[in-house]
Amino acid sequence: MRAVLFTEFGQMPSVQDVPDPVCPADGAIIRVEATGLCRSDWHGWQGNDPDIRVPHVPGHEFAGTIESVGEDVRRWAVGERVTVPFVCACGVCEPCLAGDQQVCDAQFQPGFTHWGSFAELVSIGRADVNLVRLPDELDFVTAASLGCRFATAYRAVISQGRLQAGEWVAVHGCGGVGLSAVMIAVATGARVVGVDVSEAALELAAALGAEAVVDGSADDVAARVLATTGGGAHLSIDALGSTQTCLNSIGGLRKRGRHIQVGLMVGGDARPPIPMDAVISRELEIRGSHGMAAHDYAAMLARVSDGSLRPDRLVGRTIGLDEAAAALVAMDEPPAVAGMTVIVPTRR
Repeated sequence: MRAVLFTEFGQMPSVQDVPDPVCPADGAIIRVEATGLCRSDWHGWQGNDPDIRVPHVPGHEFAGTIESVGEDVRRWAVGERVTVPFVCACGVCEPCLAGDQQVCDAQFQPGFTHWGSFAELVSIGRADVNLVRLPDELDFVTAASLGCRFATAYRAVISQGRLQAGEWVAVHGCGGVGLSAVMIAVATGARVVGVDVSEAALELAAALGAEAVVDGSADDVAARVLATTGGGAHLSIDALGSTQTCLNSIGGLRKRGRHIQVGLMVGGDARPPIPMDAVISRELEIRGSHGMAAHDYAAMLARVSDGSLRPDRLVGRTIGLDEAAAALVAMDEPPAVAGMTVIVPTRR
């Protein structure tokens, strides 16, 4: 099969012919019809994920068609249209049995713990636990945006954030996760402030229903959010993952507000100086959010199918495998196009 491969961290990947994946007895081989390009892939390429071993094929949010299934698989058949959470679970550990497969003790992640979906084929273990059936009306490019960014934002806003209609939500970082959070919050009846350094990203946030936008490069972001929301956001989400966005998010909360950390915090940003004095005196809540379990997709997919959520509006462009390496390397630069980039492996 053709795949995007890198042999050294930080070095330019290339499209190469590599061996087809072998189907596990409990797993499935998926023909990748579309796969998202995410900043997490960039972090992995930079060497920021300890699970990755080179040579490596990145890619962790995808949709496709089942090419083959292992002998122990009971729920799935060749030809079915599926997607997969970026956190895949074992199904039998204590967190899994409690329904918290997104923090499985034995989790594995395509594109990190093993080769991923910047390829024509990808292998997924424990298929009966981890595959998600796609509605017939949902196209593959849109479905590819769900597995990491949209599903992550959905759980962060709805489950972890416990958002209620009429509340103010501040979204710090209007990339794929952030714009997804904006859309989901607006659909829930919230009032949204989008924060980003990119004018194009802020324009798209406003187009998706954000009531106000704030320039993330300003020195007083938290103060601007406090003023815009009349005392602070009820819910604030750091969708980027940096010390500054984390502190801005916490600083822009009203009393008893809720901060949800979604953006990865790595390197020098891994341990930000959280203002615990304010957390205590204002009774703030700080929670993490790490993907969404396969069994929780149904409610989100129902809202996509009935049109109340439109993840297709978040796709900025589609590219082929031959363009993917350059797009991956460029992810640390200001985006040329607002919204998500989706790779279509069959596109030449």
